[in-house]
Amino acid sequence: MILKGERQTDFAYHAVYRYMINLISEVGTDARVKLPSLRQLSRRLNVSISTVQYAYSLLEKEGRIYSVAKSGYYAWPVPTPSAGCPGGDLLERLYAGTRRPGMLVLSVDEPALLVSLDTPLLQLERVLVRQYPRHLQPWSQPCGVWELRAALAARYTSSPTRCWQADDVYIGADLRGVLEILIEVLDLKGAAIVVESPCDWSILRLLQEAGVGVIEWPGNTHGNLDLAAFEQVLLTESVRLVMLSSRVSLPSGSIMSSRERLQVARLLEQHGCWLLENDTYGELGFEPPEAALRDLVNPERLMVFSSFEKVLGPEAPYGYLLSRHLSAKLQRQFLLREFRLSSIRQRALAQLYQSGRVDLHVQQLRRLLSEQAAVMSRRIDEHLGEWANYRMPVAGATFWLVSREAVDMRQVFQYMLGRRVVIAPGELFSVSGLYQQNLRLSHTFDGQHNLDLALNELAQALKQAQIA
Repeated sequence: MILKGERQTDFAYHAVYRYMINLISEVGTDARVKLPSLRQLSRRLNVSISTVQYAYSLLEKEGRIYSVAKSGYYAWPVPTPSAGCPGGDLLERLYAGTRRPGMLVLSVDEPALLVSLDTPLLQLERVLVRQYPRHLQPWSQPCGVWELRAALAARYTSSPTRCWQADDVYIGADLRGVLEILIEVLDLKGAAIVVESPCDWSILRLLQEAGVGVIEWPGNTHGNLDLAAFEQVLLTESVRLVMLSSRVSLPSGSIMSSRERLQVARLLEQHGCWLLENDTYGELGFEPPEAALRDLVNPERLMVFSSFEKVLGPEAPYGYLLSRHLSAKLQRQFLLREFRLSSIRQRALAQLYQSGRVDLHVQQLRRLLSEQAAVMSRRIDEHLGEWANYRMPVAGATFWLVSREAVDMRQVFQYMLGRRVVIAPGELFSVSGLYQQNLRLSHTFDGQHNLDLALNELAQALKQAQIA
């Protein structure tokens, strides 16, 4: 299979994606199967490594494959009729369900499904290809191209004392790869870190796989931050760092109040703790954002990570990190990872930021998310009002529900799979068994399914799964 004749990177990327779909489908085994490395597939298909990386990133996001640090990529077993059985790892069963044809997937968190910048990004990329012929493109930018790093540094600068430079920004192939480097550089294996809870399952799994000691900081019974519990942890545990959201806490869809942010900043300073800020959803509040947590804490004990994909769309799969410290170690690890990222696509992203196009897009996305959440709220009230409670989200693309009665949520999950609907049980968002009565539902999905029927089925599942 030769793809070199394709004129544009995005066309080759889709061809590689289709090739990998067929390759995975041919596996025909329940055991995990290692896939070709980026370099091997690049040579086999005669395309760039960055093109292969795009395809692999999409496959990983869809739950078809997964990566293992220092080992490579593996294919999840292809779902068979027995894949619907209630045994096995819950996350694997969720991923298997999303890959079955004809499923209504309400478990995802993809805000950019409503509107993305994929088309403008690819159009701009085509223009830049003519300005920067392949032979003039630098063969290696281990931390990302300067233009995009400078654009991000400017976007995160808020004052003369809270400023960033391009050299403080590190760009990787995806968010997971960036976080793996950070865990290595900070030597977090065996260390204790405080994590805001509930937390994204991909981050929790990554921390567990790396041997990091996760201390969960859940909200109190009213859904607000339990600052007394947070202070007690800082007093009694040897906490290496604290990972908190910049503004938006997901999957709950809540935003930390100004008073809470100030109190958290005070406690971090009082105990000399480093903050690792998760800004993945920082721009997804329905209202104009207030000051981020990073603008209140000591800038000398601060690192920030995020990704482009949640806001801009799947054609921008990169993750990035901002850090003023450990530059030599970070540069070395990014160099060792050999992220062969498309310099053209990074320059296209930089121009979208510099032109103000991203700001206009974010405003539109916030409005659409707010409108979609209002529609979803009415449908939940109509179909699930008797069976589940929720707080209206003020950010993001999901609802965080809790059953009014004690239920076996795994039974609910399995029942819905049988009805060709995938939900996300709350226990996936904890490492210590929290949120057994919760579930996450997306309000961004295609209109090819009957949502009212699915919510009626969910109400029936919650009724049947009650624990006597």
